Amino acid sequence: MAAIILDGKELARRMRAELQEQVAAHASQDGKRPGLAVVLVGSDPASEIYVRNKGKAARAVGMESVERRLPESSTTNEVLGVVDELNRDPAVHGILVQLPLPAGIDRERVIQAIHPAKDVDGLSPLSQGALVKGLPGLRPCTPSGVMDLLRHYQVPLQGQRAVVIGRSELVGLPQALLLIEANATVTVVHSKTRDAREIVRQADIVVAAAGHPRLVRGDWIKPGAAVVDVGIHRTDAGIIGDVAADEVQDHAGYVSPVPGGVGPMTIAELLKNTWTAFLGEAMRA
Repeated sequence: MAAIILDGKELARRMRAELQEQVAAHASQDGKRPGLAVVLVGSDPASEIYVRNKGKAARAVGMESVERRLPESSTTNEVLGVVDELNRDPAVHGILVQLPLPAGIDRERVIQAIHPAKDVDGLSPLSQGALVKGLPGLRPCTPSGVMDLLRHYQVPLQGQRAVVIGRSELVGLPQALLLIEANATVTVVHSKTRDAREIVRQADIVVAAAGHPRLVRGDWIKPGAAVVDVGIHRTDAGIIGDVAADEVQDHAGYVSPVPGGVGPMTIAELLKNTWTAFLGEAMRA
């Protein structure tokens, strides 16, 4: 039996449509709209595309979109100055600094400078601390997208064995914490793990975020498991993920496509976080 496709493109479309209605309803009452600011340093082609897509998505749901572009030669202090300005701007409710930053810029100082209430990427130490302690806060977008995708397709989470492949600060670690929060039993597999294939084969849920194309093969997957592919790699044959989808579909019960799975969900979660940050500011006003 063919695996059920976890269609992130369709779910993201629904989420954006719902946000558009909510933003319009709020704006009709007091004229205020959420503002999302994206900071881009340098001119990395992939980052240019991501920033353009984020701005387009924000405007499509009725949010204000601000782009702050700095040259490749910018210093850490110059980037920090822009972040400070946006922190103090009442029209900006979410701040995202596009990663990676050019060499020579202190990434940690920049991320830590973002006010937690505007940290729509969920990467600041205070945001991460809130996640670890189970306190309210803005959660990282890609792991949140994975969770919403699993819940939308009613994939059981409580008591299930989940394996996260990859331990990055951006995806792997927060993904593990969100799955634990949902009462799954979680194992993190990484480059130094022995017998990774055998560990993954025990999982009811597999989230592949290793950054290694076609790492997860069909014989890694327990029959009926849910497999979410976070990887994205541009090759001569097209865009592929961390999962060998052609093989895995014969084993999995659910599988997310690349493209069209987690990618669209990440931007939808960014907009959702911006809306959450906006409502939080409205309540504090």
